Amino acid sequence: MKRAVYPGSFDPITNGHLDILERTLDFFDEVTIVVAGSGHKTPIFSPEERLELIREVVQDRKRVKVDLWGGLIMDYARQHQISAVIRGLRAASDFEYEFMMATMNKEINPEVETLFMMTAKDLYFVSSTMIKELFHYGGDISQYVPPSVVTRLKEKIPQKVVSDPSKGPPPKGVRK
Repeated sequence: MKRAVYPGSFDPITNGHLDILERTLDFFDEVTIVVAGSGHKTPIFSPEERLELIREVVQDRKRVKVDLWGGLIMDYARQHQISAVIRGLRAASDFEYEFMMATMNKEINPEVETLFMMTAKDLYFVSSTMIKELFHYGGDISQYVPPSVVTRLKEKIPQKVVSDPSKGPPPKGVRK
């Protein structure tokens, strides 16, 4: 059985992540999405909330597992007999960091290959950070994330209503 791991912070999961996942399933029998540490990022969702949200989004995909891991992804791969790590690339700016990470991972566990996949051309500009900011300022994110992500973000992030000064003051109860 060919198995891969797709690690990331997934805060939140986007249609770009799901695009990479779907195409990865063309090459592997099983893919495990691993909610890993957020590194230097400040997450909106706790690791457990991200795990739950991803499970909800991928529940109909029988060959996809979702797990939580706080250590090195190479240790996870070793413990679970996984031979490949999937990394999505949005733009050239992602490549340098990902290349250095893949090189370090190969030093840690030479048995595991890192495979890079380009995000679809209509999603390459989508990032979890941009989604959160767009949502916060009242933008429509529905074409970039699954519906359950929109619902969860509504529970987590207050949306600012940006008023148009030419249309008079904002409605009562809405801050400028």
